[in-house]
Amino acid sequence: GACEGAGPALAMAAAPRWRERLFALYFLSHIPITALIDLQPLLPAGIAPRALTDLLQQYATAFRDPMMLQPPEWFKAFIYCEAFLQLPFFPVAAYAFLKGGCRWIRTPAIIYSTHVATTLFAILAHILFHDFSRSELAGPQTLRERLVLLSIYLPYLLIPLLLLFTMLCNPHYKHVEKRKRK
Repeated sequence: GACEGAGPALAMAAAPRWRERLFALYFLSHIPITALIDLQPLLPAGIAPRALTDLLQQYATAFRDPMMLQPPEWFKAFIYCEAFLQLPFFPVAAYAFLKGGCRWIRTPAIIYSTHVATTLFAILAHILFHDFSRSELAGPQTLRERLVLLSIYLPYLLIPLLLLFTMLCNPHYKHVEKRKRK
């Protein structure tokens, strides 16, 4: 089938189940986070339920993340990518990794992980090097505050990098199925 467990011939090249479970959890958890929190900056004021706007406000205050309340245009562009490219992919990827052994997820996962890693490098550089002292909202000022905010975003770089590494290097996903010619 399209997704198969490792048969005797594929035992050595089996998909790493712990990583597939981690990826499934990552994509499943990303659906509500994206839909309920991350997309709020794109919505007109008053559209999101008060409890969700309060949650975003509490997060932004606690972690000194002004980008989520008043996103710069480049950050807003990344949120649009999350809404229209990533969010539709999350349930597909969650399905593939929950089921396990789905080789067809390789190319979409490479595209996703490369895209997300690229956006996260820009976000992390902004967190580390931007002068937030001129920001209207409180941003990180000390190295500790920058590192705390960085730690919130870092898993969204590290897990896609692990996904990319898995898709490129694991023999299970590198296997190319021979298609029959008609």
